[in-house]
Amino acid sequence: MHLRVRLTCHKFEIWAFSFLSLMTGLYVLHSSIALLVNKEVPTTRGMLYPRESETREVRSLDGIWNFVRSDQANPTQGVREQWYDQDLSQSRPTIPMPVPASYNDITTDNLRDHVGTVWYDRKFFVPRSWANDQRVWLRFGSVHYGAYVWVNGAKVVNHEMGHLPFEAEVTNVLTYGAENRITVMCDNALIQTSVPQGKITEVPSDDGMTIVQSYTFDFFNYAGIHRSVHLYTTPMTFIEEVKVLTNLSNHNTAGKVSYEVSVNGSAANEADGVLQVLANLYDRKGLLVANARADDKLSGELQLSNAMPWWPYLMSPNPGYLYQLEIKLLGANDQVLDVYRLKVGLRTLSWNQSQFLINGRPVYFRGFGRHEDSDIRGKGLDNALMVRDFNLLKWIGANAYRTSHYPYSEESMQFADEHGIMIIDECPSVDTENYSSELLRKHKSSLEQLIHRDRNHPSVVMWSIANEPRTGEMMAESYFELVANFTRSLDKTRPITAAIATPYTRDTAGRSLDIISFNRYNAWYSNTGRLDMVTQRVIEEATAWNDLYKKPVIMSEYGADTLEGLHMQPAYVWSEEFQTEVFSRHFKAFDELRNKGWFIGEFVWNFADFKTAQSYTRVGGNKKGVFTRSRQPKTVAHLLRRRYFALGRDLDQSSFPDDLFTYVYDPKS
Repeated sequence: MHLRVRLTCHKFEIWAFSFLSLMTGLYVLHSSIALLVNKEVPTTRGMLYPRESETREVRSLDGIWNFVRSDQANPTQGVREQWYDQDLSQSRPTIPMPVPASYNDITTDNLRDHVGTVWYDRKFFVPRSWANDQRVWLRFGSVHYGAYVWVNGAKVVNHEMGHLPFEAEVTNVLTYGAENRITVMCDNALIQTSVPQGKITEVPSDDGMTIVQSYTFDFFNYAGIHRSVHLYTTPMTFIEEVKVLTNLSNHNTAGKVSYEVSVNGSAANEADGVLQVLANLYDRKGLLVANARADDKLSGELQLSNAMPWWPYLMSPNPGYLYQLEIKLLGANDQVLDVYRLKVGLRTLSWNQSQFLINGRPVYFRGFGRHEDSDIRGKGLDNALMVRDFNLLKWIGANAYRTSHYPYSEESMQFADEHGIMIIDECPSVDTENYSSELLRKHKSSLEQLIHRDRNHPSVVMWSIANEPRTGEMMAESYFELVANFTRSLDKTRPITAAIATPYTRDTAGRSLDIISFNRYNAWYSNTGRLDMVTQRVIEEATAWNDLYKKPVIMSEYGADTLEGLHMQPAYVWSEEFQTEVFSRHFKAFDELRNKGWFIGEFVWNFADFKTAQSYTRVGGNKKGVFTRSRQPKTVAHLLRRRYFALGRDLDQSSFPDDLFTYVYDPKS
């Protein structure tokens, strides 16, 4: 009982659902006994990526912060004792902690497996000039999992959901021309109504009872301030949101950019006609190619001829072409109130029962499931690693990846736009089970925040609403119908998928999806070591999914753990030879499936080795990567590279890189 009370205080909310609690406000679907309360979720406002302009300043708060861990048995002590009212060092001894980074692998003690709350603080100056006729905002790219934030002792925001940004206006709590303090409490605990889900139990140890976090997903629950922290300014009346839709016509030569601007501030409430928007579109050379002035509705269209479409990598000699959209907010007498700029890619998406098309051309996806994961930094934003990863994606000939199993950094989404890498954008719902109304509310909220953040990225071509959910469970059909319909209500321009591991004979979610994605590990988790039980099983299962739902099919995960440098002939599990053979057997299946006309993609699991929870089945983590955790290729990477570029040549008329094949022998010499 003592633990239950502490955990209730510790978490945001721990919900207990009973039959009686489900008897009000019910949605009953298809006469099913699955009953779910379909609660509304808050609508995200603002959250534009911080960019400097003539009217805006941006300052980074990244660097070394002070850090304190709470006692696991007393996670709310810092709140009760108001540690945020003074420097953390006045309450507890602090240690230095880099931001952004996961805190787990930084120290040499047992911080790695800490469960509960930790605290950060740092001081910073705000210039006197920021006090004059403008507003100041504090923005976090991501804190995992929950965050409470104070500035100068005043609570300014709290947020539940890792991997997504949040912000608060701090204009009135800052001291200008003087030192300020920011304090953050981060909570990494996962329960059955968090997204993703987990469980917390109290178990005996050599030192008495201890709290243990468990979860079913196969990656480490890294925590901390994972992405950049910014202070930025806006004018008093400012551009709060920009929504962009694009279209191509006349054989992709004519382009249209539709834009919709939302404004916040005192002038936004004045009489109609006071505010207008001037939209300018510039090409890659900086030349103005289209412009328009919007009326008081603050929305309009830009038309351009000789359009340069946004194409995926290897589908065009000029992939990832981006225009710059400049939005100027004008007041009375054309006074410039605010300026914001963002990149725009012109492309169209469409899909049917057998194909996915971009700009009218069929797409065959060839790529990876990935993780934001690296040594020491964990899931912390690392620009050097990001650039290395995109170099490797292009080196190997991939045209897509899935953000398994959570939203990736905004910087990586921008990089994907620029390099023509297509993204299946996944929310943080993984191994979804024990369906409840509260879980549904948070699941929907994660998708609302994700779509609000990423809706303008041309690289985002599909939404994934879950990874390996338990879609054979009672209530799964109703649950995922609600989730899918909610997602479509937010964005009808992209198809919806989910990576399903439940056998097709038990699945109930596929009918709510636009594209079927399935995960299966033949010769690894199924029939371990049997290379003769791969090809036909892949063909049969993919065909069965298509027969069942009459929709395009992607194999979203396949692979085998491989210890770099382990060689065995004949091939044996964990060896590099075995991984190579597993891939080859899948390639044969994929080629037969492609000829059927409805199989549209293959995604390796995984791009690189990554850390997991401790397990006797994991030697330092999951080793299914084509690349090591330090981003060096295993043997199979060279095989996969030859396949991906061969597919690019045959399907998209791309050319081979000069170093694709190593010289062996010339029979004419």
